[in-house]
Amino acid sequence: MKQKNLILVALIALICMPGLAQDNSKAVLDNIASRKSVRSYTDQDVTPEQVETILRAAMAAPTGMNVQPWRFVVVRDQAVKDKLAGGFNKMIAKAPVVIVVCGQTVQKNGRPNNNWTADCAAATENMLLAVEAIGLGAVWTACYPYEERMNPAIEVLGLPDDVKPYCIVPVGHPSGNDRPKDKWKPENIHYDRW
Repeated sequence: MKQKNLILVALIALICMPGLAQDNSKAVLDNIASRKSVRSYTDQDVTPEQVETILRAAMAAPTGMNVQPWRFVVVRDQAVKDKLAGGFNKMIAKAPVVIVVCGQTVQKNGRPNNNWTADCAAATENMLLAVEAIGLGAVWTACYPYEERMNPAIEVLGLPDDVKPYCIVPVGHPSGNDRPKDKWKPENIHYDRW
């Protein structure tokens, strides 16, 4: 009931204050443009509330046929982070918290879920945008389809056979002055046909 009341109040505010919707749109677009890859972190902890905010954003992502194949493993244990970092990415071991985005590759009906990677990608991008919005830093560290990265994660995390690690996202308070990259390239756009 409380949530319905909050939604109603928000809708009334949008109707009564047309400038508010415009401000919200600008804030969203600014957040997207500000998102950056952060690879070094301070020792300051990431709170459980911040992790929940990030995961709620991840689970708000679009998903084919609403299958929601994403699964998340939140890692704070240093020994586990060290093993995940292995030889390929030491920043994983240095982040206060690491979120491993995984995908369930088989649907409840037993059929293969051929959309799991697209759905996990959408969830990961939502996570990164949430991280940016709450003033933290993170980076998308590829895991799938590289067996040399996937297999250690599967083993260390004890993932079941039908769950694959898609990516590993170290999260923390940025220790540097990371800046977003300008990736706008009009030459990559085609209209109506190639």
